[in-house]
Amino acid sequence: MDPQRRQGPSVPERKGQKRKLDEETVIGDEQQQMQQREISSSSAGTSSSDARQALLSEVSAQVNVLNTTFSWLEADRAAAKRATHVLAELAKNEEVVNWIVEGGAVPALVKHLQAPPTSEADRNLKPFEHEVEKGSAFALGLLAVKPEHQQLIVDNGALSHLVNLLKRHMDSNCSRAVNSVIRRAADAITNLAHENSSIKTRVRMEGGIPPLVELLEFTDTKVQRAAAGALRTLAFKNDENKNQIVECNALPTLILMLRSEDSAIHYEAVGVIGNLVHSSPNIKKEVLAAGALQPVIGLLSSCCSESQREAALLLGQFAATDSDCKVHIVQRGAVRPLIEMLQSPDVQLREMSAFALGRLAQVIT
Repeated sequence: MDPQRRQGPSVPERKGQKRKLDEETVIGDEQQQMQQREISSSSAGTSSSDARQALLSEVSAQVNVLNTTFSWLEADRAAAKRATHVLAELAKNEEVVNWIVEGGAVPALVKHLQAPPTSEADRNLKPFEHEVEKGSAFALGLLAVKPEHQQLIVDNGALSHLVNLLKRHMDSNCSRAVNSVIRRAADAITNLAHENSSIKTRVRMEGGIPPLVELLEFTDTKVQRAAAGALRTLAFKNDENKNQIVECNALPTLILMLRSEDSAIHYEAVGVIGNLVHSSPNIKKEVLAAGALQPVIGLLSSCCSESQREAALLLGQFAATDSDCKVHIVQRGAVRPLIEMLQSPDVQLREMSAFALGRLAQVIT
């Protein structure tokens, strides 16, 4: 067993086991909100069997809409957008996710991860462009909260479509809609790959890693965070994925992200780097050679306790490299903030600082 995991197994494990379950409201118009309230209130006052039947009926109606509106007609696009939103709103309740899948939502949603065929008449007018695909990606990401549904979604062909969505900015002007669909695609990949080694490998085989690495430099910070979150999950306990992420030249950008004033950005970046170096001595050396040490030490003084924990864990990993690395960590000012972290009310923060200090105190023979 790796010594670092004895110090605080919950923290290192959690680094790679992230899901993106964004709770933002996805139903915008009053009619859909009223419809959702009606479903909830009617279910509350009926038996479990009746509630299940009511929900299955609603899911069936929305699936039917998706199956009959795959075109660029404005009415079809509007109806498909509403259907994806209703299914996503329902899927926020984890207790009914199984019923949504049972109702046939997965293949219908996967179909709408791609744009409808374009005719000559459609070329200049594309209503709700990117919006339906965004809603489908969001709903599928929520359905992937159940491990048994991850493979079903992938088997229906979702990954290739999601990888294509990551590249939408290449063919379109960057807009809020484009940024949103890219972010939802990255989040869906994160959820699909969560604790699923075979799907992590499938993402790589579908070509998902290069566009995610490219998105680390995206101008929209939400897209950056989503891309880093996906890479963080894909790198966890998957050596081939780790190697490809490094080969795609992700390290310089990740190290720049460590210096970001946005705590969400540097938290994701240090998490990706932590998963890359874990049990990978060669990558650890590459990360150090790329200049990660000082910005990681800087994160020990971050206002974000999660980033502090990740940084302390990473320094403990660095300290096991060689004696020279230990000396550099001490000389660059890591000891004082690590000692201060021992006084933190956060138990995990104390555990990680103790782990790092213990590694620094070890004699390498």
